[in-house]
Amino acid sequence: MTRQTLFRIIVQICRFSLAALFLFTAGAKLWIVKTFASSVAELLSATGFNPVRWMWPVTIAVITAEIITAILLLLRRTVRAGALLAAALLIGFSTYALYYRYGLGNAEGLECGCFGGIIASQLGVTTALRNLALLVPTFIVFFGYRQPSQSTLMDYEQVGVTS
Repeated sequence: MTRQTLFRIIVQICRFSLAALFLFTAGAKLWIVKTFASSVAELLSATGFNPVRWMWPVTIAVITAEIITAILLLLRRTVRAGALLAAALLIGFSTYALYYRYGLGNAEGLECGCFGGIIASQLGVTTALRNLALLVPTFIVFFGYRQPSQSTLMDYEQVGVTS
């Protein structure tokens, strides 16, 4: 096995793992959508936004963005766009976690509902570091993913393998 083949395998593992992660988090949030919306309302209230007005739009936007990210990562033509959206979400979530904890001076972390309550996760440094660590596979996918060339697809078709 060459280094190039090994790297392609690593890129695919990162790609599908990130897609699975975003689908899992979106599904977990949907499972407890009312509880997640309540957490969103608390976060909005703490940052000065009207929680009654923005609770559901933000809840729907977060879940939708996670589903779209997963779909983009799964479709061959949009893998790099999915990696960009994943990076934007991870950086945004990390920034907000640190802002909530330190910018607003909330010494007690708030349960964010990131994993739908399946995995306890409070806003703060740990959440931010976890999300920032997930940037590593995201960057591997963004910089390492290459669509199969037309000649590669023709080679597969010649040996009877279809994609």
